[in-house]
Amino acid sequence: MAGTGWIARLFQSIDNRDADTFVTFLSDDVLFRFGNAESVNGKTSVGEVVRGFFDSISALQHDIRDVWEQHDAVVCHGIVTYTRHDSSTLTVPFANVFKMDGELIREYLIFVDVSQLYDSA
Repeated sequence: MAGTGWIARLFQSIDNRDADTFVTFLSDDVLFRFGNAESVNGKTSVGEVVRGFFDSISALQHDIRDVWEQHDAVVCHGIVTYTRHDSSTLTVPFANVFKMDGELIREYLIFVDVSQLYDSA
C-alpha cells in the first residue's frame, strides 16, 4: 500500500504548498474533507480548494508522529504548524484518514481544529 516514503512525499507536497503535486496522490473521484468544512468531490475541485487554502497562509509544516496501514486505509497523526501572513503561528495536533484505491486516495479526511487560524495574533 502507501508506505512511509509515500506518506513523506505526500506531506512534502503539502508543506511545499504544491497543489499540482498534491493532487497526483488523489483519485479522480476523491472525496476530501478538511476539519469541519463541507466535503469537496473530485480531483479538480479539491485542487482549487487546496490552492485557495495555501494562498490564505504563508507556510505550513507537518511533523508526522505515527502512521498505521490496514487493508485499504492509512491513518496518520502528528503536529502541524501554520504560519499566517503576519508571521504569527498556530500549532495544533491533526489526524488524517485516507481510504485508498491502490496507490491513490479516494477519501481524504482531515481531523484538525483550525478555528483560530485566521484570528489575529
